[in-house]
Amino acid sequence: MKKRRWWLLLPLVCVGTVAAMTLRNGPDVKQDIAPTETLIPGPDAGGEASPTRLSSMEEVISLAREALESMESSLDDYSARFVKQEIDSSGKLNERTEMDVKIQPRLRNDSNDAPMRIYLKFRSPESTAGREVIWGADLYDGKMAVHETTMLLSWKTVWLDPTGMLAMAGQRFPSYEIGLTRLVEKLIERGLRDVDNPDVTVTVTRDYEFDGRSCELIQATRSKPGGGEDDFALAEVIYDPQRLLILSYQSFGWPDAAEDNIDTSELPLLESYQYRDLQTNVGLTDQDFEVTNPGYGFP
Repeated sequence: MKKRRWWLLLPLVCVGTVAAMTLRNGPDVKQDIAPTETLIPGPDAGGEASPTRLSSMEEVISLAREALESMESSLDDYSARFVKQEIDSSGKLNERTEMDVKIQPRLRNDSNDAPMRIYLKFRSPESTAGREVIWGADLYDGKMAVHETTMLLSWKTVWLDPTGMLAMAGQRFPSYEIGLTRLVEKLIERGLRDVDNPDVTVTVTRDYEFDGRSCELIQATRSKPGGGEDDFALAEVIYDPQRLLILSYQSFGWPDAAEDNIDTSELPLLESYQYRDLQTNVGLTDQDFEVTNPGYGFP
């Protein structure tokens, strides 16, 4: 067992999920998530400090590294309701997807190389509701076990290459990219690109409520397009300072027309990943990642 510390976790950016064998989006997908509008007012009449303060990318990276250390020392597994919406590889915005997840990360041993395992059960959209997925780095020769609920496919378990055409249909990232660990690693990677960028402003808003908890909203705003991969106009991270957890990450692109004063509420969504009802170290076992689990619907 790993030595327990006070720390807990932190994630950012990116994650994949899964087979989209029957998932097909319509021509117009509504953006379900809007950016949070943030102002930095002066002290009020009572003399209290503003809940929003200027920060820096260095502080965000330091926070991410501290969270990663926390996960390395104390995170064995977790369950959550995972909500995501993202553009696919062609730039098309997919439908909002919600699923129950169980995850054993690779950080759960002393050498941080334990085989990652995931179980997913889709709640929405309707076209995928009920779908179940199991993947483990040490399970089923690396294949992804998929149980669909459509009449055509519900009678059998389908085995897919997690990076194959069927598993990646409509997805930005393969299923093994899901999870808190990869999110925080990507946060560090992306933050390092902008650590000395004068065009990026970072603010932190305290006492921001998310999923029934008092959190902090971290916002990184670009004054002009930066170009390159993963360019964004606005990125938002929701951080739980009591548990050292990142509960949400979302980024927004640039409007089609160049404007001097950008309305952040109209920025196009690039990606959004939220972990709600997050519970850590719940005691997941091998059976949680077996297709023979009697609580699952795998044929």
